[in-house]
Amino acid sequence: MANNPAHAILGTGSYAPERVVTNNDLSKQVDTSDEWIFTRTGIRERRIAGPAETTSFMAAEASRRALADAGVTPAQIDLVIVATMTPDMPMPATACLVQHLLGVPATAPCFDLNAACSGFLYALDTAWAMLASGRYKHALVIGAEKLSSVLDWTDRTTCVLFGDGAGAVVLGPARGTAGILGSKLYAEGAHADMLCIAGGGSRHPAVTATTAEADAPKRAITMRGREIFKLAVRQMEDAAREILDLHGLPAGAVDCVVPHQANLRIIDAIAQYLELPTDRFFVNLERYGNTSAASIPLALDEARRAGRIQPGHTTLLVAFGAGLTYGSALVRW
Repeated sequence: MANNPAHAILGTGSYAPERVVTNNDLSKQVDTSDEWIFTRTGIRERRIAGPAETTSFMAAEASRRALADAGVTPAQIDLVIVATMTPDMPMPATACLVQHLLGVPATAPCFDLNAACSGFLYALDTAWAMLASGRYKHALVIGAEKLSSVLDWTDRTTCVLFGDGAGAVVLGPARGTAGILGSKLYAEGAHADMLCIAGGGSRHPAVTATTAEADAPKRAITMRGREIFKLAVRQMEDAAREILDLHGLPAGAVDCVVPHQANLRIIDAIAQYLELPTDRFFVNLERYGNTSAASIPLALDEARRAGRIQPGHTTLLVAFGAGLTYGSALVRW
């Protein structure tokens, strides 16, 4: 393990919409209950964005807080990456809209990245590599999702799981021994159909000259839940073990694990397999549900502000998402 990493997370920030939708609220529109949802997922409520709370708006709000935390101005940012599968529009990139909202210079490249729930880790790794090239100094890495816009609100197997929100980090020159220690990313495209949004892309346009919108594949999340659950546990455990082994760290050396917040049973299973106490994991799933690419950065910000992450701590980040994608990262603070 490198003693003096070159780049570190300098600040974190997050944003969650004001509107709270509880399990009881959902039980009034689909055949479900608070008990049914909570016992299977660990979710009690989620945040649902209003019309004005676009993905770019939430991303910009989280970014402002991250910049303030880092003591970095928008003028100092020379790279913006937004991890999202719910962009404001197919083009242009939501990152460009965020750039404009924040006043980031035109010399900064801005682009979106889609690796679903693993998106933040993919974006973090990409930004880290671009900083390592020496061409950029400060990067804004954001995970932002308005998943309420791609849900079938009549499907109780999916609509109860997801919520809206955003999280952001500022990357820059490391201070002392703090820094990103390593990351490891994976993808298994053979399982792409297990968790997807079939409609709206070039394969199945929502509306064509010969297809009525009613006949087109839905622009909503579909999931084979049981299969996804098993794969998520196995692949997140593998990703966690791999990054720890690469850096010669036993699991017990990790001060805090910030996992993708998808299902409490997945998190509990990973804790068991890694032989770590569950209180070593930071979990805010109960209040937000699954916010996909926003999940880890939102939780990371809350963990820091709650005092769960302190200077000198080592944090393990691990995620799993559609693609299928998964990965892990080690961060020292």
